[in-house]
Amino acid sequence: MSTPPGFAFVREELSARGARPYALAVLGDLAEGRSSLAAVRHPLGFLCLPVVRDGEYGVCLHIWSAAFRMAEPTTSQVHCHSWDLTSYVLYGYVRNVLADVDDADVDPTHRVLEVVSEGERDYIRPTARTVRCGTGAAEVWGPGDTYALPAGVFHSSVIPEGGEAATVALGRTVPGSPDLSLGPLAARPHLVTRTRCDAAETASAARMAYDFLRRSGNTATPHNHI
Repeated sequence: MSTPPGFAFVREELSARGARPYALAVLGDLAEGRSSLAAVRHPLGFLCLPVVRDGEYGVCLHIWSAAFRMAEPTTSQVHCHSWDLTSYVLYGYVRNVLADVDDADVDPTHRVLEVVSEGERDYIRPTARTVRCGTGAAEVWGPGDTYALPAGVFHSSVIPEGGEAATVALGRTVPGSPDLSLGPLAARPHLVTRTRCDAAETASAARMAYDFLRRSGNTATPHNHI
């Protein structure tokens, strides 16, 4: 795609054709060098292809794979978004685990950290809020499934060890909602800089995901609309 599409176009594509054909088109363009999009090593341990940024909306392809170097997290995997998420699972399995988070001044287990992003920099700022965190409900989503998660819900997304998975993630920013993560009680302020893959590694990741998706043979079209 020579010109990045707007969110309305992508939404129509996903509703009319399904996530799989859309993802195959994006990944095919990257694998064949027809797109200059660069994969980003996300701090939560996956490769992110930021396909669309259109005002309050965003569309990304997320790829989990042991074949590529991932960023090392500096917080726990438990976090909440400042945006409403709709996620289409392309292949593999994603275990979405909700967290039971309760404010606690006595015997807390974690400190709440605010994540303020500016471009490719994430400023991690410990807050005065301490909590107890336990494991809540968990759901496993597979190829063709669609799940939604509102802004502000603490959760973690877990891929089976050594597993491969990819999703199309649609986000809509909710004004006033912060990005938060849980960290150790003694967490200190720090800066995380997201690194980009070069063109060759991006193409390699896209080619791998394209091949996985083709081999999955999944033709299901999600029926959950945004």
